[in-house]
Amino acid sequence: MKSIADIRKDYKLRSLMEQDVQKDPIQQFSTWWDEAVESKLDEVNAMTLATSTTDGHPSTRIVLLKGFTNEGFIFFTNYQSRKGTEIGLNPNVSLLFFWRELERQVIIEGKAEKISEADSDAYFHSRPEGSRIGAWSSPQSTIIAGRHVIEENVQKYTEQFADGNIPRPPHWGGFIVRPVRMEFWQGRSSRLHDRLVFTLTGNEWLVQRLAP
Repeated sequence: MKSIADIRKDYKLRSLMEQDVQKDPIQQFSTWWDEAVESKLDEVNAMTLATSTTDGHPSTRIVLLKGFTNEGFIFFTNYQSRKGTEIGLNPNVSLLFFWRELERQVIIEGKAEKISEADSDAYFHSRPEGSRIGAWSSPQSTIIAGRHVIEENVQKYTEQFADGNIPRPPHWGGFIVRPVRMEFWQGRSSRLHDRLVFTLTGNEWLVQRLAP
C-alpha cells in the first residue's frame, strides 16, 4: 500500500503574476469563475464554508454558491442550522473554492449577513418543488430519532401544500458574504505556488504576493 506521505502531484498548468490580475478581486474571481465554468468542472459552485462560535470553535461544510455580485457571494440555508446559528452570533466567515482540474483555489474572508426577504423569496420560488418541500421538512442540524422523521415530514408538507403553493419557510433564506480579504492560489511546480492576496484597506484593495 502506498504511503500517504508519498501521495503528491506537481502542478504545472499555469502561473499567476501581478500584472495579469484585475485590480478588484471580485472581478478577478469572475474571470476565474468563467474559466472554471467553461472547463465544465463538476460542482463548480461547491465551496467550503467555515464558521465559528463566539468562543472560537470552528466548523466547516460544503455549500453551493448561488450568485455573486460586486457586493459579495451568496448562498442559501436554514437559518436555524448550525452554520446559520453560528453566523448569527459571529458573522466572520471564510469560503474556499478548490478547482482541482485548473490547479486553483480561492479563499474569501469576510462578514456574512442576511439578504433581503424579497431576494430570498425569489430564489426559493425558483427551486424545484422537492427542494421547497425539503426546506420545510428538515430541522437541519438537530438530532432526530431516525430517517422516518424526515420522510414523515415530507409526507406532511406534501399534503399541506398539495395545491403547489409552497411559501418560503421563515427560517430559510440567503446570506451574502462581503469580502475583506481574498487570496488567489495557482499551483506551481515543486510546491512553489503563486499566491496573490487582496486586502481591503478603506475603500481600496491592496494586492500583495505571499510566499508559497
